[in-house]
Amino acid sequence: VQLQASGGGLVQAGASLRLSCAASGRTSPYVMGWFRQGPGKEREFVAAWKRSSANTYYANSVKGRFTISRDNAKNTLYLQMNSLKPEDTAVYYCGVGQRLDSGAYYYLVPSYDYWGQGTLVTVSS
Repeated sequence: VQLQASGGGLVQAGASLRLSCAASGRTSPYVMGWFRQGPGKEREFVAAWKRSSANTYYANSVKGRFTISRDNAKNTLYLQMNSLKPEDTAVYYCGVGQRLDSGAYYYLVPSYDYWGQGTLVTVSS
């Protein structure tokens, strides 16, 4: 399984960006998600999509501003980010969890088996 993330960039506060994560190979995900890692910080959960229910989940810090979605035909995961803030600055990673318990713990890094290379989002004030 390979994941290719793209769509990052430098924007001003209040702007929007859409990140994409194209998956290739034999993917049968229980969960797909986005995490981010800011300078000097640990990787943190941003949003997730669970296959079993098609439900989506968000970190409180992005709820109402970010939207996760998946195009099954293209095997691509998206993260629409609106009203960006300087504190959203980070490298964003997409991940796929293919184990049975991956969906239950979608907010934890160890639940994901594969990761993309990351795409940098910089939000200036």
